[in-house]
Amino acid sequence: MSFTSGRPERRTTVTDPRALRALAHPLRLALLDHLMSFGPRTASECAAVVGSTASNCSYHLRALAKVGLVEPADAEDGRERPWRSASTGLSFGRSEDPEFEIGADTVERALADRQVDDEGALVHRAIAQRDEQPVEWREASILSGYALKLTAVELRELGERLDALIRPYIALTRTDAPAGSDVVALHLNAFRHPDAIAAARVAEERPAESRVAEERLAESRVAEEDS
Repeated sequence: MSFTSGRPERRTTVTDPRALRALAHPLRLALLDHLMSFGPRTASECAAVVGSTASNCSYHLRALAKVGLVEPADAEDGRERPWRSASTGLSFGRSEDPEFEIGADTVERALADRQVDDEGALVHRAIAQRDEQPVEWREASILSGYALKLTAVELRELGERLDALIRPYIALTRTDAPAGSDVVALHLNAFRHPDAIAAARVAEERPAESRVAEERLAESRVAEEDS
């Protein structure tokens, strides 16, 4: 089945506890991610990618359909039964059910942790398969990290600007993809550095004079070792 694109954009914030429960299953999350990346696929096509059987994928695709996350797609030959994601983009929002609010040991927290794990695994696979890629794709790949100095307002503004820059290239909605284009994985994570909390706490607990004294002592020890 060929990859089809150019769908109208439909971004959905998932707050329904039933949908969150459905996505707590790792295979269902993998199936939804595959459909959102590559467009309509049959259960057999999904099975070949996610490492399961066609019958098992079919069962879980129907479970996702019951909570509105996937839906039947038009078949090219009238015989296949492809599925597609009901939305072109998802985010996880607040639920009125306390069980599903972000926090320790909640479904939403588990989904966020799994997303990070899956993204990391995808990067490892890309690195392992790097030599199998054509030269132009290897040279165009990006694996970068940055430590930025921002306010919370600037971070939000940066995220909005990046989203506006990236959105025209979303695979499911792009209508002008040139020949030679293919699906590219792009992950952006930006947050206040976790170590910043510990660093700020240390700075508050130690007077400035104490820090200066410690730095001078360290410098003198280095000078003694060099002499």
